[in-house]
Amino acid sequence: MAAQDPNPPAPALFDIDALTSPPTAFMNLQDPSYAYMFGFLQADGHLSSGPGLKGKLTVELNARDVEILREFQRLTPYNSSINTRTRATNFAAEHHSVTWALCALEARTILNNIGLPYGRKSKRITPPRIEFSRPDYLRGVLDADGSVGYTGQGLPFLSLTTASTAVGAFLCHYAKKITGAERQIRRNERDDIYNIVYTKEAAVELAGHLYYPGCLALERKRASAASVKAWQRPAGMRIRPAGRRWKPSEDRLLLRLGDPARAAVELSRTESGCSVRLWRLRTGLVALPADERETLEEP
Repeated sequence: MAAQDPNPPAPALFDIDALTSPPTAFMNLQDPSYAYMFGFLQADGHLSSGPGLKGKLTVELNARDVEILREFQRLTPYNSSINTRTRATNFAAEHHSVTWALCALEARTILNNIGLPYGRKSKRITPPRIEFSRPDYLRGVLDADGSVGYTGQGLPFLSLTTASTAVGAFLCHYAKKITGAERQIRRNERDDIYNIVYTKEAAVELAGHLYYPGCLALERKRASAASVKAWQRPAGMRIRPAGRRWKPSEDRLLLRLGDPARAAVELSRTESGCSVRLWRLRTGLVALPADERETLEEP
């Protein structure tokens, strides 16, 4: 099982009672455009410092997405530049990209104060601690580090890949309020990141909520979201009932019996479900109940 993340989850960030208003019009996160822009910058921007007071904010994107950088430039009342670049990558002999660069110290200070760290930031970013437009902020994060579209089986989905516990927890918290779908985040063992996925009706509802008419967004993501919003469940597709959570008392009984077939009868669960749960408990993918851990730790 992956080690517990050292960054604290962010439930306290969701309490708007303690939030205050930003000090300037630039990056007023109650403005939907700035909330979106800030979410995008947290996920895909890089704030670097230089000698003295020098430094720079940069965002590099595929050339097809240049329009969103032009919009960021329009929203920013400081001098900035957009430059093109062509280079070879592992995926293409010629990759065309565009980079937006902002050097103004005042702008960088504002961004840093509201939650855009200098340097490596993937695990350190958190939802803003000032009042902000939640759907627009999340759409910015998703446009930068998420996906929306259809699986190979033709099912609609919306997903986020993030290294930040706070951002991942916030998406789960917010999406549950909008769709009722509950997700438990856990880092994958291969690259230590969170992959949070919503499918079918949950994806449709969340895409419709976040990508509302007239919102600022990447055009290709907006088009994908519009396609997802139009999905309807085929008449013959069965609706899977919500999962039933395992209680510590059930885990204890399952471990004591050690037999998925017997446990299925005792717990009114399926044998396959008991078999998978038993395997997860024995391999450490699921934490043992407290008294079982104490038993195993005894000399």
